[in-house]
Amino acid sequence: MLKGKHIILGITGGIAAYKCATLTRLLIKAGAEVQVIMTPNAKQFIQPLTLSTLSGKPVISEFFTANTGQWNSHVDLGLWADALIIAPATASTIGKMAHGVADNMLVTTYLSAKAPVFVAPAMDLDMMRHPSTVRNIELLRSYGNHIIEPAEGELASHLVGKGRMEEPENIVKVLDEFFSADETMTGKRVLITAGPTVEKIDPVRYISNFSSGKMGFALAEECASRGALVTLVAGPVTLKTQNSSIERIDVTTAVEMHDAVMKSLPDNDAIILCAAVADYRVENVADKKIKREKNTAPVLHLTPNPDIARAVGQAKRADQVSVGFALETDNENVNAQSKMERKNLNFIVMNSLRDKNAGFQVDTNKVTIFTDKGEVIEGECKSKRDVAHDIVDVLQKYLSKK
Repeated sequence: MLKGKHIILGITGGIAAYKCATLTRLLIKAGAEVQVIMTPNAKQFIQPLTLSTLSGKPVISEFFTANTGQWNSHVDLGLWADALIIAPATASTIGKMAHGVADNMLVTTYLSAKAPVFVAPAMDLDMMRHPSTVRNIELLRSYGNHIIEPAEGELASHLVGKGRMEEPENIVKVLDEFFSADETMTGKRVLITAGPTVEKIDPVRYISNFSSGKMGFALAEECASRGALVTLVAGPVTLKTQNSSIERIDVTTAVEMHDAVMKSLPDNDAIILCAAVADYRVENVADKKIKREKNTAPVLHLTPNPDIARAVGQAKRADQVSVGFALETDNENVNAQSKMERKNLNFIVMNSLRDKNAGFQVDTNKVTIFTDKGEVIEGECKSKRDVAHDIVDVLQKYLSKK
C-alpha cells in the first residue's frame, strides 16, 4: 500500500538516527517516494550523503540551501506529503511539536503538514517516563498524531528499559497497515454521537453527566483519518475537531440529539453511539430560577428521553452497522451483552468505572468489545485514540462484509 506514496522522513538528533538508513531503504523498496528532513543535530549521528543516496533526493535541513540560496518551502512539503514520519523523535523535538516551537525546518514542516503524522520516540528511559515527556506525547496524541511506541531493551546509556526506537521493519508495517485501512474506509459515511446531553431544570440549573466527549471525538478523528466522511453529533463539550472530513452538529438536549441522529441516519453506512445521553429530562422546565426555601425542597417530575440506540436499531437497514457503548459499574459483561441484543447493535463497547484510568474525564480507556457473532475482544488500558483505532478496526470488518 506504500507504492507511490509521498513520505517525509524527519530525523532528529538521537543515536537511533542510524536506523534511518534502513528505514529509508525499506520505504523506497516498498515503492514510496521519500524526502528526508534532518534537524541540525541529526547530522552529528548520520551523514546526509548516506540518506540522499538511499532516497534519491537531496536531504533538507535548513530553510535555505547554502550554496544556491534556494528556499525550501515547508508549506509545499506539507502539501506534498501523504505521511510524515518523525524517527527518532527526541524529547526535545516532541516538546517543540507539542507546543508549536517552530525553530527548525522539521518542526515548521510538521506544523504545515496536512497528512497524518507518525512519531517514533527514542530516548533514555528516565527521559521517556518524565512527566513532561509523558504529557507532551499525550498532547501529540490529542492532536491526532500516531505514536509508534518505543520498545524495551538496552539503551545507549546501557540501562535497560523502555525507550528504544521501534525497528524500521515495524515502522514500515505500521504505515502499510494505515494506508491499507485508509483504502477500505474511503467513501464510507459514519455517524457518531459524542459527549453528554444537558437537560434544563430552570434557566440556571440542569441535569447532565461527567462525559467529556473525548472517546467520541477520538473515534471521529480515527474514522476520518482512514478516509471516511464523518458526521459528528456532539453534546456540549469544549473539544474541537481536527480533520476537515468531519461535519460537526452541536446539540444540547437528548431530544435534539435524537432528531439530528434520525435525520442523518439514512445517509450513513455506520453509526457509533458513543454519547452519554441523559435518560430523563424535567417534565416542566421552570421559566424562572427556582428559589431555595427554608423547609421544603422542590420536587422534580422527570419524563423519559428518547432512546436513541433503540430508535436506531429499529430504523437501520440491513446494510447499516450500529455500534453502541455501555459504561457499567457492576455485572458489566451481562449488562453490556443484554444491551447489545435489546438495541439491535452489531457490536458493543463496554468499559467499567471499576477500571482505573477508564471512563469519564480521562485521556485513557480500557474496553471489552462484544460482537453479535459471539466474539469477545478484551483490550488493555491505552489512550482513547488507540482505543478508537481498535474499535474502528472491528467496524471496518463489518463494513467490508456489508
